[in-house]
Amino acid sequence: MTDPVEKIAAAVLYEGYVLWPYRRSAQKNQKRWTFGGVYPRAYSEAEGGNDPWLMQTQCLVVGEKPTVEVKVRFLHVAERRVGRNAEAGDRAVGGGFQTRPYQGVGEGLEERLEFVDELRVGGERYLAWEEAAEREVVASALGLADLKMPLRSAISVPAGIEEEPLADDGGAVVGTLVRSWRSLEGTVEVEAEPVRDGLFKLTVKVMNTAPWSGQNREETLWQTLVSTHTILKVESGEFVSLMDPPEELKRLAQECENVKTWPVLAGEEGDKHTILSSPIILYDYPQIAPESPGDLFDGGEIDQLLTLSILSLTDEEKEEARATDPRAREILDRSESLTEEDLMGLHGAVRGFQTLRGGEQIDPFEVEGLERPAPQSVTVGGVEVRTGSRVRLWPQAGRDIFDIALSGKVAIVEKIEQDFDDRILLAVSVEDDPGREMVDMPVLGHRFFFSPEEVEPLEGEG
Repeated sequence: MTDPVEKIAAAVLYEGYVLWPYRRSAQKNQKRWTFGGVYPRAYSEAEGGNDPWLMQTQCLVVGEKPTVEVKVRFLHVAERRVGRNAEAGDRAVGGGFQTRPYQGVGEGLEERLEFVDELRVGGERYLAWEEAAEREVVASALGLADLKMPLRSAISVPAGIEEEPLADDGGAVVGTLVRSWRSLEGTVEVEAEPVRDGLFKLTVKVMNTAPWSGQNREETLWQTLVSTHTILKVESGEFVSLMDPPEELKRLAQECENVKTWPVLAGEEGDKHTILSSPIILYDYPQIAPESPGDLFDGGEIDQLLTLSILSLTDEEKEEARATDPRAREILDRSESLTEEDLMGLHGAVRGFQTLRGGEQIDPFEVEGLERPAPQSVTVGGVEVRTGSRVRLWPQAGRDIFDIALSGKVAIVEKIEQDFDDRILLAVSVEDDPGREMVDMPVLGHRFFFSPEEVEPLEGEG
């Protein structure tokens, strides 16, 4: 059975790898490798730091003598070229891959192969494009008490080239897929600071120091750690949730500095021995829906919608998808093999119910009478708060990932609302939000809801 943490990590690793409709010609696939990039330092600094060269995870560990395993994973972009053999009869060298150090095309490739945009071999079509290989660096059994000085592990991937012969129906090798990649260099740095007895602040830095010679951004991606994320596992200790820390550790949790990544507890609910730190914002204990038929590289989409869209492709579009990327081919083959029962399983699932109004049975389809007229104002700490009042936000722990960013912010009450359970909610906009004028438009991210207990009125400033 696949480790649930590894399943989530794989979803993070391949988020955006190749997007629906999974074809090279699709407009959305013209710009790839957009998640979790750690770029060569020289390039990052030359570009003003917009593309980071460093990713940092920082979290708290409880335990007297905890040890950790640090696993950093990322994708390494490779160029895939398609070559037609000059003399197919003399090149029937059999199947399999041949890998050797990469020294450009000076090893006779240009003499042996004619590189083309696409090639048909034995009824299959192959397109020149880009792929990616999985890479990882692992450091195990690290005692936090011994990490007062940083421990450094090298990221060192030599440049290389791989040839995959393409044989026709008669067994003659008539073409070759040539995958080549540039070298990667960097460092994973692990350090632990004792905060007090039985408590450590763990810091993991991922740095890219690959040499850079002034290429454009697209070429620089070949020397970038793409979709970088970190998996931390602890023994003889526990991690502290940064989303919902214990009250006595809340201040220390808020002081943890995470750069271009966010750590959450992972694994079975309640387990505090694993953290997944990724460039995609997740909640504690993220899960892959058990009904999901496999990787679709579109983690924010609905599996049923994507699968039905795949099945609606024309034969020509399916052929291009298969020729675009081996993983895209797997998606297509898997989707076409689903049964009607499998498809219905993607239609929707109820994970649980919540009892409302103290056990009273409510028909969710009979909504008449559930709405309540909201009051014109509410009293918070003896101060009247109404539309237009200025308040400071103090979100309760464990509510939403945005609460961490909004804590302490000054906001404007835009509206007071009341739900069918008679709870009062304040709809607010953040005062320094440059998009605040869009608060009344159907745009996500500019209006937030808080209970009166989560705001501090700013008297005389409304």
